[in-house]
Amino acid sequence: MEKNQSLHAYIKQELLQRIKTNQYKKGEKIPPELELCKDFNVSRTTVRTALNQLTLEGYLVRQQGSGTYVADEKVKQTLTQTVKRYSDQLAVQGKVSDINVLDISVIAADEMITSSLNVNIKDPIQRIERVRKANGQPTQYEIAFIPWSIASGITYTDAETSLYKSLKEKFNVFIAKTYENMEITFADDQICKYLECEPGLPCFYIETIAEDEEGRKIEFSKSFFRGDKTNFTIERTYPESN
Repeated sequence: MEKNQSLHAYIKQELLQRIKTNQYKKGEKIPPELELCKDFNVSRTTVRTALNQLTLEGYLVRQQGSGTYVADEKVKQTLTQTVKRYSDQLAVQGKVSDINVLDISVIAADEMITSSLNVNIKDPIQRIERVRKANGQPTQYEIAFIPWSIASGITYTDAETSLYKSLKEKFNVFIAKTYENMEITFADDQICKYLECEPGLPCFYIETIAEDEEGRKIEFSKSFFRGDKTNFTIERTYPESN
């Protein structure tokens, strides 16, 4: 359970992990509320709050008189690629960027991490927790996971500017490609603490997997962007044949 995380937010995250790792498969009925109450040793109200949020976010669907089921996968689209760093993108907008490193620790890989990175259960993983700010206002809360075997001993200094630049210059690890999935979520207690917003604020949620030139998975990250302070531009080019 993350620091400053409410019970229903923790249960929501655990259920979401079961969905994303196919423990609960698409179209499958999940356990009833009372069973989940016993599983997590919490009240029915707490479980129901977590289920309601997952339903609002499109991971679950309720069928009257039947139960709650895992929803079909969401439609995926690709955003424009960019090599510009966060600070560079803000600079051209006349804004000053700042990255606050909250914590760097070494944890054991769980099922979510092993499904996103080429590691085994309990392998050492560096967990890097950061908040990005624009003109002193928090806009992004991020948790990044990097295998110890890829770049051991990442420091606060390494993570205070461009993490990808530090990986290249200090560890000779070059990020050549990223895969990013974007969804809409709602700020819970933990997210509110770091983004300084009200509970329930719509946020962009992006999961990123970064690879090097050889296809090695270097980083898995989870980022939450304030919906009232962030937007994304999509630029597409089309071949003449279209």
